[in-house]
Amino acid sequence: MPTRTAGPPGVSPRIAIPRTRTGLAFILPGVAGFAALTWVVRRKRTESVDLAISLRVQAIRHPVLERAMAVISWFGFPPQSRIIPPAAMVALWLGRYRLESAMLLGAWASALASTVAKGFMRRPRPVAGTDLRVVAADLGGSSFPSGHVLTYTSVYGWLAIVAAVIIRPVGVRRAVVAALGALIAGVGPSRIHLGHHWPTDVAASYLLGSSYLAALVVVYRRLKVRGVLG
Repeated sequence: MPTRTAGPPGVSPRIAIPRTRTGLAFILPGVAGFAALTWVVRRKRTESVDLAISLRVQAIRHPVLERAMAVISWFGFPPQSRIIPPAAMVALWLGRYRLESAMLLGAWASALASTVAKGFMRRPRPVAGTDLRVVAADLGGSSFPSGHVLTYTSVYGWLAIVAAVIIRPVGVRRAVVAALGALIAGVGPSRIHLGHHWPTDVAASYLLGSSYLAALVVVYRRLKVRGVLG
């Protein structure tokens, strides 16, 4: 019988590359969109639109929805936000998915981009009023961009890509990718619904986070072909 060489199952350039296809064409539009939103927000030209959208989002009330919005945002608050990414890195490394683990560290570094942008913008967060609701939470820093959305898009987006690459059973793979995708899609509305961010904060973070994730995939494909940390 033929022998198998030791190594993590399911990950080879032949398999990984087709499942992680993206392109540089996805990076520049996202960065350009983020820059455009930064410009208009900096000049306070979105305030009325932000308020109108926020009120519409918050007008949708249901106990199940309220709980779901809180749960989705929960992953982005400390201490869990500082535990989950490193734990996932360690799990991947111990599973001998070393390149995937290292790239996850790169995905988590998107939090630094959020910190830099917040320091530059210093946009006030939404304030509770007659119509606008703000759920109490440990919030700090500028409202623009949304750190939750940016890190979810990059970190959980990367984990979704890794899951698509390394999980062999089709049903399990689809379930995990769908769950992570739902988390990313839901975090933006949750930040608005809880009153922690303006819609333009969220939109800008989705644009920047998607570009950041696309760049990670481009780097990953090239490193995978070269066998780095393979």
